[in-house]
This record gives sequence, structure tokens and C-alpha cells, in this order.
Amino acid sequence: MAQAPRVYPIRLYGDPVLRRKARPLSPGDTLTVPGAGPQTVREVANTMLETMFEARGVGLAAPQVGLPVRLFVAAEYEDDEEEHEGGDAPLKSRVLREFVMLNPVLTVVDKKKDRSYQEGCLSIPGIYEEGVPRARAVQVRYTDLDGQERVIEADDYLARVFQHETDHLDGVFFLDRLPPEVTEDHRKALASMQRQAKAYLNSLADAGKERAK
Repeated sequence: MAQAPRVYPIRLYGDPVLRRKARPLSPGDTLTVPGAGPQTVREVANTMLETMFEARGVGLAAPQVGLPVRLFVAAEYEDDEEEHEGGDAPLKSRVLREFVMLNPVLTVVDKKKDRSYQEGCLSIPGIYEEGVPRARAVQVRYTDLDGQERVIEADDYLARVFQHETDHLDGVFFLDRLPPEVTEDHRKALASMQRQAKAYLNSLADAGKERAK
């Protein structure tokens, strides 16, 4: 049996799992991240948080590690992580709150659109764009790791994070919410990511064949 990894590889733009609509899950489910073996939902969530911190992100959705389930993790930091992207200071030292959300249902509280933040994505590394329209305030109803129903309201940057991660569960990238010419501007970089995504999937397939021998 494969050992549980400390962090997961993050799937890149072009990986089909990132375009699939994720399925609901329960806290008691057993999940298998490709290449990692069976784990509990709690174990997966903890490893996703470690993966997010190492990648210096503010959120990470299960499809980004190859799991098409409705789960994401996120963190609220002492200040906006977008100002420290790629820095060296340990993110954990600045965490105010960590979030693990199963089956999140997002409701817009303030419909006025905010386009003021720069947005990026761990599955599209190195590409950042301003002007992504997001609701200023949202409510998220979700299940926690203990099976309890929770409700949280968020505004401004944290609301943007929750919307971004919920999009991932429906196969949507932040670039999809911008004019097509923006994606076209990054065509070469995205094509390179697609080749990397294909190579990684081929390596997983080859590893599976070796284990089956």
C-alpha cells in the first residue's frame, strides 16, 4: 500500500479532473488520491492544508489534487497572502483561521461585484490577473470534519477565496470569468501546463501498470 505523502502534487491546467463537476462526500468516506492510497477525509484535508501552505496558497480544492469530490481547504492570514506570494516567511505563523469545507453551498449576500483584487491559482502557476468579478459578500453553508453543519459569512478577500474554491468544485477556473482574450494572452504558458499535465497523467498510468504486474 502506498504511504501517505506529506504533500500532494497539484494538478495543472489541462488535467481533465479540473473540469469535472465534483461529487458530494461524507466525513466518514475513504478517499484515494491517485498515487497516495486510501485515506480518511480528515487525513486528506490535513494533507491538502500542508500542500496549500507549501505552495503558498490561500485555498486548495480537492480536484486540484486529483479528487473529484466537493471538498476544499482555505486559510485566513493576518494580511492578504496576495501581497506575500512567493515570499519566504512561513505561512503557518500568520494563520488566523483554517477552513475545511465539505459540500459547500455558496449564497451571495452582497451582489455588488468587486474587481479590485489580483487573482491567481495554484493549478495555473505564474499567471495572475486583476478584474475577476466576485460578489463582495457571501454565505457558505457546509459540513465540517465532524459531520456538523456550519454556516459562515465572509466579505472582501475571504469571500473571493471561497468563491474561487467553490468554482473549482464545478470545473471553473478564474480565467473563465475574464474575457477570452485574457486566456489567449497566456496561450503559450497554458499550453506548457497542458503538456505537463499530460505527462503527469501518463506517469500515474505507468505506475499503476507496474503495481498491477
